[in-house]
Amino acid sequence: MIISASTGVIAILVIPVAAAALFAALPGYRISSRLNVLASGLTFLASLSLFFGDHGGRGPYLFVDDLNIAFIVLNTFVGFTTSVFSASYIGHELETGRLTPVYLRFYHAMYQVMMAGMNLALTANNIGLMWVGIELATLTTVLMVGIYRTHEALEAAWKYFILGSVGIGLALFGTILVYVAALPVVGEGLSGMVWTVLVTKAAQFDPAVINLAFIFLLLGYGTKVGLAPLHAWLPDAHAEGPTPISAVLSGLLLNVALYAVLRFKILLAANPGAIAPGPLMVTLGLVSLLFAAFMLYRRRDIKRLFAYSSIEHMGIITFAFGMGGPVANFAGLLHMAMHSLTKSGIFFAVGHIAQIKGTQKIADIRGLTQTHPWLGWSLVVGVVAIAGLPPFGVFMSEFLVVSSTFAREPLLAIPLVLGILLALGALFQHLNGLAFGEPVGSIAPSDASYVPMFVHFGLVLIAGIYLPATLVAWFRNVAEILG
Repeated sequence: MIISASTGVIAILVIPVAAAALFAALPGYRISSRLNVLASGLTFLASLSLFFGDHGGRGPYLFVDDLNIAFIVLNTFVGFTTSVFSASYIGHELETGRLTPVYLRFYHAMYQVMMAGMNLALTANNIGLMWVGIELATLTTVLMVGIYRTHEALEAAWKYFILGSVGIGLALFGTILVYVAALPVVGEGLSGMVWTVLVTKAAQFDPAVINLAFIFLLLGYGTKVGLAPLHAWLPDAHAEGPTPISAVLSGLLLNVALYAVLRFKILLAANPGAIAPGPLMVTLGLVSLLFAAFMLYRRRDIKRLFAYSSIEHMGIITFAFGMGGPVANFAGLLHMAMHSLTKSGIFFAVGHIAQIKGTQKIADIRGLTQTHPWLGWSLVVGVVAIAGLPPFGVFMSEFLVVSSTFAREPLLAIPLVLGILLALGALFQHLNGLAFGEPVGSIAPSDASYVPMFVHFGLVLIAGIYLPATLVAWFRNVAEILG
């Protein structure tokens, strides 16, 4: 029986919260890890119901449209597969003594609260409630980044907390300014915070106020997206936190923050007197891409390497949405989905590699295709995919971004292609030693499950060869919404 879309919205919020509350009473790791997988799976299934029905209406607090369904389904799917990966990964951390049962109970509870926060942000019709959802997801990931309680982990968590707080503070001020701009038009009260009301009245807002609001919102939420020069928290958080959280940060939380930027971009575009948001996003996107591409060459830690790769790809995605138009928006949506699947799959591989080798230092990880063929060749596939080579989905999305840019702004295509090629060179330079160098370090076998990693890479490969007509039509519709 298919549940209604409105029921689905409630379910994707209630299931994680109920699971998090239940973890407080569960002492055992095995049952809590399985419940974590179950809760994440049920949330994903509930998200699929949003494809059916009338989207459950548009209330003052929650709503669903084609744009946020695309984010919600991707969010819950990666959350589910990451929970499966997490079950074996965290079990190993318990066996080695890096985490205690008390910390594991806390970890699983925070994982579900994080999912609830992101789902709340994606389904919120109230821009203040969306801010609360992103802040909730941020605080829970801060706590999980520092869960190892080492000096480095606590420092990374503190940096993430401070910089994230600055960003979320700027976003809050921008949100308040949007309400101030709406006040003379829609009056006092809740309506001034409801996005579906704001977007219909945006043309009447004071352009000066709405312009200032978008600057604060772009800087604030851009910090969460990991755009340079607002990125400083991201490499440390990836390197020092548990690898499942690295996968979630790259594959999910960055997208949720970008979703908030896109909502306000639509609002700004509806006001004829406001500045064009596109050039600002294009500039930040290109800066992030080029900065990350150069930084990739000097990385010595494998998780930091792929953290900078995330900055690079969020730059490409932001650039695409900044360019706007049917093709660029379609490419941005496709690239966002392909990056989330590919990068989280890479972190699944990296997590197992770091556990086997007992280190994250690239110099101490060599010859993986010889010592651990499944992991080694999976990492090769992941790097080939994320570097944008055919026949993977990232190639298709990057091709669309580049071709769209050549057609409309040929000069911008030069730094765009340069950044992509620089990043490709850096990744393959590191991959050569990691996968094919003289074997170094432990050769102990791994008993971890590779299924989530294979599923992600398989989906990215299929997307590079064939995209279902239904999915193409869906993305085209969302691209039109984005303008």
